[in-house]
Amino acid sequence: MSSTQTETKRSAKNIPVKSADQKQRARQLLRELYDHYPNPHCALNYTNPFELLVATILSAQCTDVRVNMVTKELFRTWPTPKDFAEAPIQEIEEAIRTTGFYRNKAKALKESAQKIVDEFDGNVPDTMEELLALRGAARKTANVVLGNAYGINEGVVVDTHVGRLARRFGLTRHKDPVKIERDLMALFPREEWTNLSHLFIAHGRAACKARISKPPDHPICEKYGKQCECNKMR
Repeated sequence: MSSTQTETKRSAKNIPVKSADQKQRARQLLRELYDHYPNPHCALNYTNPFELLVATILSAQCTDVRVNMVTKELFRTWPTPKDFAEAPIQEIEEAIRTTGFYRNKAKALKESAQKIVDEFDGNVPDTMEELLALRGAARKTANVVLGNAYGINEGVVVDTHVGRLARRFGLTRHKDPVKIERDLMALFPREEWTNLSHLFIAHGRAACKARISKPPDHPICEKYGKQCECNKMR
């Protein structure tokens, strides 16, 4: 069993026990995030699970804005897994060059597409275990696809925004994404796991940013940001 698969199994198990007060505080935070960001959604543009898988793989170390610029033409050129599987690797590399790490990403896209064609009848699988078998699809990518394309809340997407705000809000003390995910899964209702990451990302981009030149005047930071750098600056 690979280390990624092992961590996936551990993420589903060993979820820490949280107190009623901790859960109540987390759910109140969730309600207030919804008040400020009533339409949480995935920032990547896609029309089907395969497009979302491709976009998510490309989003590693790259902005969503840049990925959306690249995939607009990418999906016109190679709209299906079969098209990607048959495309020359050099052409894929050139098409995605501006997303960074384009050689590794091109290999991941081509090999994943081939596996989808060969083993899944051209359809992106809808289980964590099967998604993790695709090159370039770690747990974060699998959670993105399952939650947004299939409506399956298997876990919480933990990117840099989510990890940063989870610590600032006092929801976790960890820096390891797997441990952060476990804490969030224990605090929030399962049906909210997908939207939770979108809400954190929206707040991180709009107000509680990684580098703050002056304290943001935002009620969520004032009320919940016990460990928030913006409060330390007041």
